[in-house]
Amino acid sequence: MELNVQHKFETYPVSVKPLLLAVRETILLVADELSLTDVQETLKWGEPSYITKLGSTIRFDWKEKHPEQFCIYFNCKTSLVDTFKEIYGHRLKFEGNRAIVFNVNEPIPWPELKHCIALSLRYHEIKHLPLLGA
Repeated sequence: MELNVQHKFETYPVSVKPLLLAVRETILLVADELSLTDVQETLKWGEPSYITKLGSTIRFDWKEKHPEQFCIYFNCKTSLVDTFKEIYGHRLKFEGNRAIVFNVNEPIPWPELKHCIALSLRYHEIKHLPLLGA
């Protein structure tokens, strides 16, 4: 884990940290499943962020202001969140065209989240396809 990201994880409450570590591991697992070896882990806007050459940045964070939730952020200038809404609007909760919102006390719908992550990690090679090829 990149040192700055590790320090960020140390700031999360004990109740939330395992969820966010699971999100991190899921991003890295999906990248591995897609044979993407160039995943860069860093902090952007103080949040753990993941990017590949073919993809669009994925960020996530928990904020004290909304302790019952955490968000996974996507570039609002892409069609990612609109596509996620089209496919998973019945299963996922969204914030505008930039984030998927999760309640820390509810189960995470992992299959849907993994699919959204995969679309983001490959965005630049699939952005021309209807519904990103989903």
